[in-house]
Formats: sequence, C-alpha cells, structure tokens
Amino acid sequence: MARAERTGIVIVGGGIAGASLAWFLAREGRGDVVVLEREQSLAVHSTGRSAATLSELDGDPTLCEIKVAAAGFFRSPPDGFAAAPVLRPTGVISLVSAAAVPTLERRERFLRSIGLDFRTLTPAEAAAQVPALEPTEFAAAIDVPGDGRLDVHEILSSYYRGARAAGAELRLGAEVRDVVVEAGRCVGVATDRGEIRCDLVIDAAGAWAGRLAAMAGASPIPLQPMRRSIFLFPVPAGIRCAAWPEVISDAHSVYFAPEAGEMMASPMDEVPMEACDPSPDDETIAAAVERLARLAPALRPRTIRHRWSGLRTFSPDRVHVVGEDGARPGFFWLAGQGGCGIETSSLVGRVAADLILRGATTAFDARRLAPGRFVADGRASVARAV
Repeated sequence: MARAERTGIVIVGGGIAGASLAWFLAREGRGDVVVLEREQSLAVHSTGRSAATLSELDGDPTLCEIKVAAAGFFRSPPDGFAAAPVLRPTGVISLVSAAAVPTLERRERFLRSIGLDFRTLTPAEAAAQVPALEPTEFAAAIDVPGDGRLDVHEILSSYYRGARAAGAELRLGAEVRDVVVEAGRCVGVATDRGEIRCDLVIDAAGAWAGRLAAMAGASPIPLQPMRRSIFLFPVPAGIRCAAWPEVISDAHSVYFAPEAGEMMASPMDEVPMEACDPSPDDETIAAAVERLARLAPALRPRTIRHRWSGLRTFSPDRVHVVGEDGARPGFFWLAGQGGCGIETSSLVGRVAADLILRGATTAFDARRLAPGRFVADGRASVARAV
C-alpha cells in the first residue's frame, strides 16, 4: 500500500471560499495547505456563474453586517493583492415596495448603525438615474453608490496567487472519495489519487458540502442548494445604459444591470435541487421577462442571447456556516454561502483563518456563524491546526 501523503490543512473545494481561506492562512505564514478541486479548471460552478456584484444591502441583518464589513477589502485591496482593480463602483439601487414603506425608517436606522453609505431616493429620483424604470411600480429606493461589479476572475486568481506564494498547493481534477476518521477525529481524506493525512479538513465544497459532511460523520446540518438563473439580452434601440447602476426589485423578483454592451437580468429564482450542473428553465426566464417589462417597459427583451444557472447553497437560517464541527473534531465547516460567497469572502475567509489558527476572531461574532447553532446541545469545539 502506498504511503499516505502528509500536510497541515486540506481544503476541499477550489471555489471562492477555499481560495480566500488559503490566502488568509498564507498571510499568517501557513503554507502547509492543499486545496482539492474535483473539476479540471477553476470557477466551473457557483463562483464562475455568479452575477459578479457587490451589493451590501441585504434583508438578513447578519448578512448585511458581513457584507458591509467585507466591502472595504474590495474597494481598497491590500498592497500587492491584485494586478488590477477588483471593483467597478457602478452603484446598486434596491427598489422599495409600498408594502415595505412602513418599515423603511427602521431599516434606514439599522443601515446607518452598521456604517453603510447609502441614500434613500424617491421614485422620480431613481427613474432619473435609470430612465427605463416605471415610477408607479415602486414607492422608494435605496441607492448604494459605492457598490457595483466585481472582477471575479481577478479576485479568485489573486487569492490563489498569494496562497501559492506561501507554499499552498492547488490540485485540479482531484476528487475526494471519503473522509478518513480515526478515534472520532478527521485525520485526512481519501482521493482518487491517494490518501492525504492532515490536522484539519475544511469543507468548502459548495453545493456538495453536505455530502462531504456526511462522509465525515459530521453534524447533519441540512444545507440546501438552490438554482439561480441569469440571462443576457440586447439593449433595445435608443437606450443608452452603460452608466446605469444595477437595479434590484424583490417585489418583482428581478434584477438587471448593463453587462458588456448588453443587459443582464435574473428571475431571482430559488429552486431547491440536489447538487448538480443546473440548467435554466425556459418558463422561469419567460415569466421574468414579463415582470421586467412591467418594471421597466422600455427594456422588454425581444430575444435572449445567453442564459445560464448556478447553485447557491443555504443553511437553514441562510447565513454562512463557519467553524469546527462539535461532533467531529478535525472537520471544519466553510459552507452555506448562499448567493454572497464572493462579496463576503474577504471577511469570512479571515474569520475562518482566525478560528483555525487562534480559536477566536475579532473580525466578527463567530458565534453567529458557528455550526453549533444548528445542533441541539450547541456544542462547539475550537479548531487549531497544529
């Protein structure tokens, strides 16, 4: 039998979650890291299929706090992080329905308390920025001018460039087939290329995170992958939209934004499904076209040029799961990133690295992310990779 390989930390999943953790570990001098990605190239699944948007506004207070705390990294990355700017601040406008107006003042107070730079617009003011909007379809809008489009390729590449410089290794086409457990503790993984022993196994497997946890006998946290679709269509003649911000309307279940000379839009669909390579549904796209036409009549698409789908994986409370499993020492969750894994990676990666190396973090209240919140006795262990 071949002798098992040995390293300090194995990260399963080469998407944005695993990449950001590897980078933050590298910043602390930890290069004894192996990242395993099953696909033959990076960004095949969720990371590569995102809308590539920094949008700090979120209906969940915890996620909103995380996004605001993470955003500064992308606006002003650390020296040497990236070869080019990673954020283009086009602005993001979130429309407020009449039904949400009674709670708008309370929401504004919360947003100010966490440091979000925003302004509230009237429908006329929003339509002045995006003339295609029908002002009678919404009651107000929240404009976050510092948000905008992220360069996902540059961010992902930069995380890996920094991690590799410290000695971390990324292996593509490496499938984990089992998790090795001895005396109740995870001590490695079995891959299609052989066994790797380690001090800590990181579950950054995205839509497949629940399957990896089951292999390890970790806590049965019910993560749910959900399909989200995006489509591109030609900008109608006579409309100049290159400088428009992204527009999000929860009430219409649609968002849209200029994208490389065309218009990008999403039905904001959330269809539960098993981990897979999802495809968009024609009826879902068609229904979104009608909702978009009601919100912005001049943008009604005549043809759809391209469409795609990806999986966004949610925990039961829709907030990230970060921390060592209380029932399975040596197994560390970095999962349930929902639809905001890229824009939160600069904070969540740091939190995970802090917990691994020091057992605590000052970056965020890690109890709000801990896997123990889904376990009856709430047990949580402290992960330190020695």
